Amino acid sequence: MHGYVSITRPANSVVAGLAGVLGYLIATGTVTPESAALIGIVALITAAGNVINDYCDAEIDAVNRPDRPIPAGKVSRRGALVYAALLFAAGNLLALTTNLPCLAIALFNSALLVLYAARLKGMPFVGNLTVAYLSASIFLFGGALAGPDGLAANLPVAGVTFLAMVAREVLKDAEDVEGDAAGGARTLPMVLGIPRTIVLAFAFAAAAMVLSMLPVFRWWGLPYLLAIGLLNAAVLLGAAGVRGCTTPACIRSSRVTSTLKKGMFLSLLIFTAAAVLL
Repeated sequence: MHGYVSITRPANSVVAGLAGVLGYLIATGTVTPESAALIGIVALITAAGNVINDYCDAEIDAVNRPDRPIPAGKVSRRGALVYAALLFAAGNLLALTTNLPCLAIALFNSALLVLYAARLKGMPFVGNLTVAYLSASIFLFGGALAGPDGLAANLPVAGVTFLAMVAREVLKDAEDVEGDAAGGARTLPMVLGIPRTIVLAFAFAAAAMVLSMLPVFRWWGLPYLLAIGLLNAAVLLGAAGVRGCTTPACIRSSRVTSTLKKGMFLSLLIFTAAAVLL
């Protein structure tokens, strides 16, 4: 039983579910009993995606991650496939209790998670874009429960999440070039080289920062502008250490991916505070 729990990455799945509720909070400024269903829907579909990913990576994990539930013998491949199907079905059945836009997003993301695990993951940059979209779409999903206006209210946070996630994902690939090459993967840094990958990542990060400033013109005022501006400056300063890196070890030592992760988390707190208080 422990294997069937750990293969879903339960902590990540629940956090993703809470992000769905955060999208609803950003859209409406409140949380209702109805919005609690978002946690279950997103958590179940995210868990299913984690399971199908391990199913497709079983042979690679047997070499690189033998402690994972499938290579460790805690979950069979067939058992993982059936389990993923049940989790996908449960998540989408629960989505039937919401509305048509939410159901459409749930069904599309479920199909995309399967396609990502089976094919897209191994395609340079396409896999990065897919992960970024899936992360950003959680906020669209939460906003969609509040209708078209709620969906529109979440476009800035979804856009910022997408752009920042692309930056972080390609830099994570740059950190892992040696291991990915040994495992037979082909990632963007292998195609472009590490210096060009860093430039591309900074372009996406800069775009995320510009987009994060736009809500001040439609929804929020000077307090939001000051908070998000200070955060953007801190993230840029913290990420500056990656400039000039040409090796995976240099990128890892710069801790740039950790800086971007913290920046995304803090920006979500600022978005939420602005939605509730301003």
